[in-house]
Amino acid sequence: MTQNTSVLSPSNSPSITPTAAAAAAITRRLRAPSTLTTVSASRPLQFSWIRFHLYRSSVSPLLCTVSHSVEEEEEEEDREMASEDGQDLRIARIASAIRVIPNFPKPGIMFQDITTLLLDTKAFKDTIDLFVERYKDKAISVVAGIEARGFIFGPPIALAIGAKFVPMRKPNKLPGAVISEEYSLEYGTDKMEMHVGAVEAGERALVIDDLIATGGTLCAAIRLLERVGVEVVECACVIELPELKGRERLGNKPLFVLVNAA
Repeated sequence: MTQNTSVLSPSNSPSITPTAAAAAAITRRLRAPSTLTTVSASRPLQFSWIRFHLYRSSVSPLLCTVSHSVEEEEEEEDREMASEDGQDLRIARIASAIRVIPNFPKPGIMFQDITTLLLDTKAFKDTIDLFVERYKDKAISVVAGIEARGFIFGPPIALAIGAKFVPMRKPNKLPGAVISEEYSLEYGTDKMEMHVGAVEAGERALVIDDLIATGGTLCAAIRLLERVGVEVVECACVIELPELKGRERLGNKPLFVLVNAA
Protein backbone atom coordinates (compact mmCIF):
# COMPACT_ATOMS: atom_id res chain seq x y z
CA MET A 1 0.00 0.00 0.00
CA THR A 2 1.36 3.41 -0.96
CA GLN A 3 1.97 5.84 1.92
CA ASN A 4 1.43 9.55 1.36
CA THR A 5 4.19 11.45 3.18
CA SER A 6 2.75 14.87 2.43
CA VAL A 7 0.35 14.72 5.44
CA LEU A 8 2.90 14.13 8.20
CA SER A 9 2.72 17.67 9.60
CA PRO A 10 -0.21 18.44 11.95
CA SER A 11 -2.71 20.91 10.55
CA ASN A 12 -2.10 23.35 13.40
CA SER A 13 1.69 23.51 12.95
CA PRO A 14 3.88 25.05 10.20
CA SER A 15 4.26 22.93 7.05
CA ILE A 16 7.53 21.00 6.80
CA THR A 17 8.89 20.00 3.36
CA PRO A 18 11.41 17.17 3.67
CA THR A 19 14.27 16.64 1.23
CA ALA A 20 14.01 13.70 -1.17
CA ALA A 21 16.40 11.61 0.95
CA ALA A 22 14.52 12.42 4.16
CA ALA A 23 11.18 11.61 2.51
CA ALA A 24 12.51 8.24 1.34
CA ALA A 25 13.73 7.43 4.85
CA ILE A 26 10.36 8.35 6.36
CA THR A 27 8.57 6.20 3.75
CA ARG A 28 10.74 3.19 4.63
CA ARG A 29 10.00 3.62 8.35
CA LEU A 30 6.28 3.91 7.71
CA ARG A 31 6.27 0.70 5.70
CA ALA A 32 8.25 -1.23 8.33
CA PRO A 33 6.28 -3.23 10.93
CA SER A 34 5.87 -1.15 14.07
CA THR A 35 7.51 -2.42 17.28
CA LEU A 36 6.66 0.56 19.42
CA THR A 37 4.05 0.59 22.15
CA THR A 38 1.83 3.65 22.24
CA VAL A 39 1.48 5.23 25.68
CA SER A 40 -1.30 7.65 26.38
CA ALA A 41 -2.27 9.28 29.65
CA SER A 42 -5.34 11.37 30.13
CA ARG A 43 -4.45 12.20 33.74
CA PRO A 44 -1.38 12.15 36.03
CA LEU A 45 -0.19 8.78 37.30
CA GLN A 46 -0.56 8.85 41.10
CA PHE A 47 1.85 7.35 43.59
CA SER A 48 1.80 7.76 47.39
CA TRP A 49 4.64 10.30 47.51
CA ILE A 50 5.34 11.38 43.97
CA ARG A 51 3.41 12.37 40.86
CA PHE A 52 4.49 11.81 37.29
CA HIS A 53 2.80 14.09 34.73
CA LEU A 54 2.78 12.61 31.23
CA TYR A 55 1.95 14.64 28.15
CA ARG A 56 2.69 14.80 24.44
CA SER A 57 3.86 17.61 22.24
CA SER A 58 3.32 17.82 18.47
CA VAL A 59 7.08 17.91 17.91
CA SER A 60 8.54 16.39 21.13
CA PRO A 61 8.75 12.84 22.52
CA LEU A 62 6.91 11.76 25.65
CA LEU A 63 7.99 14.03 28.53
CA CYS A 64 7.99 13.39 32.26
CA THR A 65 8.00 15.92 35.12
CA VAL A 66 8.29 15.22 38.86
CA SER A 67 6.74 17.18 41.71
CA HIS A 68 6.64 16.59 45.49
CA SER A 69 3.27 15.90 47.08
CA VAL A 70 1.57 18.41 49.35
CA GLU A 71 1.79 15.92 52.24
CA GLU A 72 5.56 15.61 51.85
CA GLU A 73 5.96 19.40 51.90
CA GLU A 74 3.80 19.67 55.04
CA GLU A 75 5.91 17.06 56.83
CA GLU A 76 9.07 18.97 55.94
CA GLU A 77 7.53 22.18 57.32
CA ASP A 78 6.61 20.38 60.56
CA ARG A 79 10.19 19.20 61.01
CA GLU A 80 11.57 22.68 60.39
CA MET A 81 9.16 24.30 62.86
CA ALA A 82 9.89 21.65 65.48
CA SER A 83 13.62 22.23 65.20
CA GLU A 84 13.17 25.99 65.63
CA ASP A 85 11.41 25.90 69.00
CA GLY A 86 12.88 22.65 70.34
CA GLN A 87 9.54 20.85 70.39
CA ASP A 88 8.22 18.21 68.02
CA LEU A 89 4.83 19.31 66.74
CA ARG A 90 3.89 15.69 66.11
CA ILE A 91 3.59 15.06 69.86
CA ALA A 92 0.90 17.72 70.22
CA ARG A 93 -1.00 16.29 67.25
CA ILE A 94 -0.89 12.80 68.78
CA ALA A 95 -2.05 14.04 72.19
CA SER A 96 -4.97 15.96 70.70
CA ALA A 97 -6.10 12.87 68.75
CA ILE A 98 -6.51 10.71 71.90
CA ARG A 99 -10.01 10.76 73.38
CA VAL A 100 -10.64 10.49 77.14
CA ILE A 101 -13.77 8.57 78.21
CA PRO A 102 -14.77 9.17 81.86
CA ASN A 103 -15.97 6.28 84.05
CA PHE A 104 -14.99 3.50 81.64
CA PRO A 105 -14.83 0.56 82.10
CA LYS A 106 -15.89 1.35 85.66
CA PRO A 107 -16.60 4.48 87.73
CA GLY A 108 -13.57 6.63 88.49
CA ILE A 109 -11.53 5.48 85.48
CA MET A 110 -10.52 8.04 82.85
CA PHE A 111 -10.07 5.74 79.86
CA GLN A 112 -7.47 6.80 77.29
CA ASP A 113 -9.09 5.85 73.97
CA ILE A 114 -6.59 5.47 71.10
CA THR A 115 -9.27 4.50 68.54
CA THR A 116 -9.66 8.17 67.67
CA LEU A 117 -5.91 8.36 67.10
CA LEU A 118 -6.21 5.50 64.60
CA LEU A 119 -8.88 7.44 62.70
CA ASP A 120 -6.47 10.36 62.24
CA THR A 121 -4.10 9.10 59.55
CA LYS A 122 -1.65 11.95 60.10
CA ALA A 123 -1.43 11.44 63.87
CA PHE A 124 -1.25 7.65 63.49
CA LYS A 125 1.61 7.97 61.01
CA ASP A 126 3.38 10.43 63.32
CA THR A 127 3.14 7.89 66.15
CA ILE A 128 4.75 5.12 64.12
CA ASP A 129 7.38 7.48 62.68
CA LEU A 130 8.49 8.67 66.12
CA PHE A 131 9.06 5.11 67.33
CA VAL A 132 10.83 4.11 64.12
CA GLU A 133 13.14 7.13 64.30
CA ARG A 134 14.11 6.15 67.84
CA TYR A 135 14.73 2.43 67.23
CA LYS A 136 15.85 2.08 63.61
CA ASP A 137 19.57 2.09 64.48
CA LYS A 138 19.42 0.12 67.75
CA ALA A 139 20.07 -3.36 66.27
CA ILE A 140 16.68 -4.57 67.54
CA SER A 141 15.66 -7.94 66.11
CA VAL A 142 12.41 -8.49 68.05
CA VAL A 143 9.40 -6.24 68.60
CA ALA A 144 7.22 -7.85 71.28
CA GLY A 145 3.67 -6.49 71.28
CA ILE A 146 1.40 -6.89 74.31
CA GLU A 147 -2.20 -7.95 73.76
CA ALA A 148 -4.18 -6.31 72.46
CA ARG A 149 -3.31 -2.75 71.47
CA GLY A 150 0.39 -3.53 71.30
CA PHE A 151 -0.63 -5.53 68.21
CA ILE A 152 -1.64 -2.27 66.50
CA PHE A 153 1.63 -0.38 66.92
CA GLY A 154 4.12 -3.24 67.00
CA PRO A 155 3.89 -4.73 63.46
CA PRO A 156 4.45 -1.50 61.46
CA ILE A 157 7.38 -0.59 63.71
CA ALA A 158 8.87 -4.07 63.30
CA LEU A 159 8.57 -3.94 59.51
CA ALA A 160 10.14 -0.48 59.35
CA ILE A 161 13.19 -1.39 61.44
CA GLY A 162 13.67 -4.87 59.97
CA ALA A 163 12.66 -6.84 63.08
CA LYS A 164 10.26 -9.72 63.63
CA PHE A 165 7.01 -9.22 65.54
CA VAL A 166 6.24 -11.51 68.48
CA PRO A 167 2.75 -11.40 70.07
CA MET A 168 2.57 -11.60 73.86
CA ARG A 169 -0.87 -13.01 74.59
CA LYS A 170 -3.26 -13.83 77.40
CA PRO A 171 -3.76 -17.51 78.37
CA ASN A 172 -5.16 -20.03 75.86
CA LYS A 173 -4.88 -17.72 72.85
CA LEU A 174 -1.71 -19.09 71.24
CA PRO A 175 -1.68 -22.54 69.59
CA GLY A 176 1.23 -24.85 70.21
CA ALA A 177 3.76 -24.88 73.03
CA VAL A 178 4.05 -21.69 75.10
CA ILE A 179 5.91 -20.36 78.10
CA SER A 180 3.99 -18.18 80.54
CA GLU A 181 4.58 -15.58 83.23
CA GLU A 182 2.10 -14.69 85.95
CA TYR A 183 1.57 -11.11 87.08
CA SER A 184 -0.64 -9.40 89.63
CA LEU A 185 -3.66 -7.22 88.97
CA GLU A 186 -5.58 -4.92 91.28
CA TYR A 187 -7.75 -7.91 92.13
CA GLY A 188 -6.21 -11.32 91.45
CA THR A 189 -3.63 -12.39 88.90
CA ASP A 190 -3.28 -13.01 85.17
CA LYS A 191 -0.75 -14.56 82.81
CA MET A 192 1.25 -13.52 79.76
CA GLU A 193 2.22 -16.16 77.21
CA MET A 194 4.66 -16.42 74.30
CA HIS A 195 5.34 -19.18 71.79
CA VAL A 196 8.27 -21.47 72.50
CA GLY A 197 10.96 -20.79 69.87
CA ALA A 198 9.60 -17.36 68.89
CA VAL A 199 12.81 -15.72 70.12
CA GLU A 200 16.39 -16.87 70.61
CA ALA A 201 19.00 -16.19 73.26
CA GLY A 202 21.10 -13.16 72.45
CA GLU A 203 18.42 -11.29 70.50
CA ARG A 204 17.61 -7.66 71.31
CA ALA A 205 13.96 -6.81 71.92
CA LEU A 206 11.65 -3.82 72.16
CA VAL A 207 8.47 -4.32 74.20
CA ILE A 208 5.56 -2.15 73.09
CA ASP A 209 2.05 -1.41 74.33
CA ASP A 210 -0.36 1.48 73.92
CA LEU A 211 -0.31 2.52 77.59
CA ILE A 212 1.56 1.99 80.84
CA ALA A 213 -0.52 2.19 84.01
CA THR A 214 0.71 0.03 86.91
CA GLY A 215 3.32 -1.66 84.70
CA GLY A 216 2.25 -5.24 85.45
CA THR A 217 1.92 -6.46 81.86
CA LEU A 218 5.18 -4.84 80.79
CA CYS A 219 7.03 -6.48 83.68
CA ALA A 220 5.57 -9.89 82.75
CA ALA A 221 6.66 -9.45 79.13
CA ILE A 222 10.18 -8.46 80.20
CA ARG A 223 10.49 -11.52 82.44
CA LEU A 224 9.28 -13.84 79.68
CA LEU A 225 11.88 -12.55 77.24
CA GLU A 226 14.73 -12.50 79.73
CA ARG A 227 13.98 -16.08 80.82
CA VAL A 228 15.05 -17.29 77.37
CA GLY A 229 18.13 -15.06 77.16
CA VAL A 230 16.74 -12.09 75.21
CA GLU A 231 18.05 -8.61 76.03
CA VAL A 232 15.18 -6.14 76.47
CA VAL A 233 16.54 -2.85 75.16
CA GLU A 234 13.57 -0.69 76.12
CA CYS A 235 9.82 -0.58 76.70
CA ALA A 236 7.76 1.86 74.65
CA CYS A 237 4.20 3.14 75.06
CA VAL A 238 2.11 5.82 73.42
CA ILE A 239 0.63 6.98 76.76
CA GLU A 240 1.76 6.98 80.38
CA LEU A 241 -0.39 7.42 83.49
CA PRO A 242 2.30 8.85 85.80
CA GLU A 243 0.16 8.82 88.95
CA LEU A 244 0.06 4.99 88.89
CA LYS A 245 3.88 4.81 89.06
CA GLY A 246 4.27 1.99 86.55
CA ARG A 247 7.66 3.35 85.53
CA GLU A 248 9.00 2.70 89.03
CA ARG A 249 7.86 -0.91 88.84
CA LEU A 250 10.08 -1.45 85.79
CA GLY A 251 13.16 -0.83 87.93
CA ASN A 252 16.17 0.04 85.80
CA LYS A 253 14.51 -0.98 82.55
CA PRO A 254 14.24 2.11 80.28
CA LEU A 255 10.78 3.34 79.26
CA PHE A 256 9.97 5.68 76.37
CA VAL A 257 6.54 7.33 76.06
CA LEU A 258 5.10 9.92 73.73
CA VAL A 259 2.26 11.40 75.82
CA ASN A 260 1.69 11.82 79.55
CA ALA A 261 -2.01 11.62 80.41
CA ALA A 262 -3.34 14.50 82.49
